[in-house]
Order: sequence, then structure tokens, then C-alpha cells
Amino acid sequence: MWKVAMSEEVGKAIQSVAERVKAAAARRQKTLPAVAPRLVAVSKTKPPEMVVEAYRHGQRNFGENYVNELVDKASDPLILESCPDIKWHFIGHLQKNNVNKLLGVPNLFLVETVDSVKLADRVNNSWERLRGGSSQKLNIMVQVNTSGEQSKHGLPPEETVNTVKHIVSRCAALHFTGLMTIGRYGYDLGLGPNPDFQMLLSRRQEVCDSLKLPVEDVELSMGMSTDFEHAIEVGSTNVRVGSIIFGNREYPNSAANTPTPSPEKTSKVVCEEAARKMKHLTVSEH
Repeated sequence: MWKVAMSEEVGKAIQSVAERVKAAAARRQKTLPAVAPRLVAVSKTKPPEMVVEAYRHGQRNFGENYVNELVDKASDPLILESCPDIKWHFIGHLQKNNVNKLLGVPNLFLVETVDSVKLADRVNNSWERLRGGSSQKLNIMVQVNTSGEQSKHGLPPEETVNTVKHIVSRCAALHFTGLMTIGRYGYDLGLGPNPDFQMLLSRRQEVCDSLKLPVEDVELSMGMSTDFEHAIEVGSTNVRVGSIIFGNREYPNSAANTPTPSPEKTSKVVCEEAARKMKHLTVSEH
């Protein structure tokens, strides 16, 4: 009974979101590239059975935020057997020590979060080793921190052009497909177009002008459950939608769902804890 109900709910949600994606694309300005938006169903914390149900209803692109969870899910026998044409997108922060693990994922289609030249070089070198003599390139996007928030990962916008130049000219195993951003949560569209999306549009134009690339060849990954329609209207070609397809997420206390803190953040926490203890000792002495 549960599986029947789940199948119906996921099927209706996929159909509803797909229709909204299509309608939003029809409202785009004619000056924007006529690229059909890609719907990426974000399945983080959801069981393989729900991925299979979405696949059964025609969904092919799926996104995951955590390397360990993606490795487990993409290698699950049920998904391998039931979803031969699945396309996995990695949409979370990628640490260099997890690159090899990520690139071994079956049916990995696109890494959306390359956010530095060093990370691009590591991914490029790893993919060259893993692919052997194959000429298949790995699809990647460059993540840009358009909101300037410290809590968000991504390049500073002003570094976008030089980073893309490096990837195109020096990373022969990678195929640069576009730019990605998360943007600030909860933006009020009553104030006008989302400035983070406008920032990504302007950076794409700079990239295209500098590298002589056709605008339609450089995708924009922006827009999530709360704002994907607006994102498409202003030019997004790749939207990442999770909760309105699969329902609210549950976060079990599991290593697979817990991101490994970066060395920088770990160091900061250690320093803050040491300072707190020193302050406590000083106060205790008085």
C-alpha cells in the first residue's frame, strides 16, 4: 500500500513540476537562448525506492549533495537494475580528498560545483587516470558565489572568467558546460528580479565575450524548489528541485549524510574552542 501511495505521489509531483518548468520556459524573453530547461530531481536523504519511482515516471536527471550518499545510492543494486539511463549530478561542496571517490560513481553525468582552479586541476587529473584511454570528457560547471555570503561556497564573481579560461585551455579531460549558483535564500521577488541570478547572467556574458563562446553553449544552473520558475524565466537552463517532488527531507545521524568539514572550517572551530577555553581560564583566575 505504501509503495502504491508513494508511486502516485512521486508521479504526480514529477508531472506537476515538469509542467511548471515548461510553462516558465514559455514565459522567457525571446532574447534568451531557446534551451529547454533540464529538471534535476534532488534526492538527498531519500531512499533508492523513491529514485526508482521518479525514474519510472520519466525523470532521468537526479542530484545529490554529499559524496558518500551519492556513492551509496548510485551503486545500489535496485537503482543499477531499474535505472540504466539515470544521470547523476553532484551539486554539493566537493573537497579535493573526495574527488576520486566521486568520479568512480556509476552514471555520473555532471559535477556542478567546481569552485577553484586547484579543484579543477584535481578533477581533471583524476578523470584522466580513471578514464584510461577513453576520450570521454567529464561534464563540469563552475560554481559562483553570487550572494557573497560566507556560508555559501563558490568562486568570487570576479574570478569567473579566468577560472573558465584555465579549465578550457588547461584541463583537457573536462568539458565546461556552464555556471552554477545557489544564491541567497528567501529573496522577495516583489523587489524585482533576483540579483544573484542577474549576476550569473552577466558573468556568463563576460565568459562568452572573453572566450568567444556561443551563449547557448554555456548553461546556467540556478533555481530550486522555491524559485525555479523565476530562475527559468530569467534564463536558467538547469533547475535543482527536491522537496516539492520527494517531500520534506529527513536528516538521519549518518556519516553518509553528514558533510566532512573543510580543513579551513575545522581549523577555525579548533581556534575558537581554544580561545573560549583560554577566556574561561582567565576569568577563573580573577
